[in-house]
Amino acid sequence: MREKIIETALQQFLEHGIRKMTLQKLVLLLGISTKTMYKYFSNKEQLLEECLGLHYKDADKGMKEMLRESQNPVAALASVYSKAIELDFGTTHLFYYDLNYYYPELQDKVMKKYVSGALETVTSLIQQGINEGYFLAYLKAPIVLESLTVMYTSVTRNNTYKDFTMKRELIKHTIVIYLRGICSDKGLAIITQLKGMSI
Repeated sequence: MREKIIETALQQFLEHGIRKMTLQKLVLLLGISTKTMYKYFSNKEQLLEECLGLHYKDADKGMKEMLRESQNPVAALASVYSKAIELDFGTTHLFYYDLNYYYPELQDKVMKKYVSGALETVTSLIQQGINEGYFLAYLKAPIVLESLTVMYTSVTRNNTYKDFTMKRELIKHTIVIYLRGICSDKGLAIITQLKGMSI
């Protein structure tokens, strides 16, 4: 029952956003008693933490598969951020909006637990790009990743731009400009070929 509650709640959070989905709505949807719900989860935040764990485990697995399929480090890194933009601003944007604005500490906590392996993979990917001459030779892979993370969260967790489309375009432009800035001529040739990508 616990797993069923988590899976159903995650599906509902992704579809309707976190704030609109209450424990009572989930109880009705699942056809269980309130007592059963509270047997497993003392509050909505505890349930959300479990849902995020499941969500980020799945996202980590998907990202690793996507990286294995990429032809080179530039295309792979562009794919990672293209997917992130799709998640944050696509069909699940209400979920990510609520997460970024109302539960950022919880999101960070869960991501540290479940996404650390993926971050190591991306750091290795950046290092590979440096070693193979796609990215500038003097760069340090952990700093590149940290810079990308800071830029991304500065837009997604900032309410300066209330216009949803503006926010999406701002992050796309920011990432593209940064990727171009870290590329060597060899990497820039790949970026030019990737113009058709959603990023």
